[in-house]
Amino acid sequence: MSRSLDELRQGIDAVDDQIVRLLDERATHVKEVGRLKSELNLPFYVPDRERNILERLTRAHQQSGGAFPEAALRPVFSEIISACLSLEQSLKVAFLGPEATFTHMAARSRFGLSARYLPAATIAGVFTEVEKKLAHIGVVPIENSTEGVVNSTLDVFIDSDLTISAEIILSVSQNLLTRSGTLDGIQKVYSHPQALGQCQKWLSANLPKAAPIEVASTALAARLAKDDPSSAAVASALAGQLYELKVARAKIEDEVDNVTRFLVIGMHPTQPTGSDKTSIMFSVKDQPGVLARVLQQLSDKKLNLTRIESRPSRRRAWDYLFFIDLDGHADEPNVKAALSALERDCELVKVLGSYPRAEKIE
Repeated sequence: MSRSLDELRQGIDAVDDQIVRLLDERATHVKEVGRLKSELNLPFYVPDRERNILERLTRAHQQSGGAFPEAALRPVFSEIISACLSLEQSLKVAFLGPEATFTHMAARSRFGLSARYLPAATIAGVFTEVEKKLAHIGVVPIENSTEGVVNSTLDVFIDSDLTISAEIILSVSQNLLTRSGTLDGIQKVYSHPQALGQCQKWLSANLPKAAPIEVASTALAARLAKDDPSSAAVASALAGQLYELKVARAKIEDEVDNVTRFLVIGMHPTQPTGSDKTSIMFSVKDQPGVLARVLQQLSDKKLNLTRIESRPSRRRAWDYLFFIDLDGHADEPNVKAALSALERDCELVKVLGSYPRAEKIE
């Protein structure tokens, strides 16, 4: 016999009441964890612990064949973890601001609404906030699938002692924002250089006479466009809401699968999770074929390289630093052996961090 609508709603209400009681019970345990961490002087934010919780819950959900949408499981529990973490201590997250940048969106997607977000004007400023302990962690962009690496982030790593503790991969959708909601009379288009590059074909085809103007962030572009009816901004829909602009055209990025990768930086290294990446920086000695030998050493240890970049060292002319991402954790035997081997042919080898591999956030 089927139940009535009222009976079904009463069942939902009873489950909701039970969820609240269980959340209170979880919060009680978290408070006790926070007390013990304080006594033992341990970091209260542990990214590999968060990763393990989410993976365990996802596996359990898959095995049970539950009716709750799997795609919603992670964001729901990310918010629960964020709220409970705030009971231990308010997590302060520095990010490349102002509000409504894609870095801000990436940080919120990872750390939830209960964290405190501290905007910094530059990528170097994000590092400084964490180094001065004004923020527990920072979030900075590192590369885009269309435009490539963010060089300014690599440059700051050269002199910083901070470590990478996590990565965030965010699907990025660019929008053309205007005061009128149309393309009429647009003479200038403001945005971050990476965002302009991601939409270059669209802008050339649809606004060929509008001058692209590079600014420090997509959110700043929206703020400038708000005060100028002859301009537009390439930015997120969230930036449009914040600065009272209308979406004249949505999803104007040239590549359909447009994603940006962000790094979480902090003071504390992470433990291996079984699905990790390691980022390193090195400079080679001035010898013929030395770079080839270095790369061969990594190959000999069966390490998969996922990215390699070079940047001027800024210490002497024609001297370069190389940045590599590879699969595995620095504490794994083959990675540790490879790093030791690199020291024979390198003037400098620096591990920037080992961290859990991220999944794309839609």
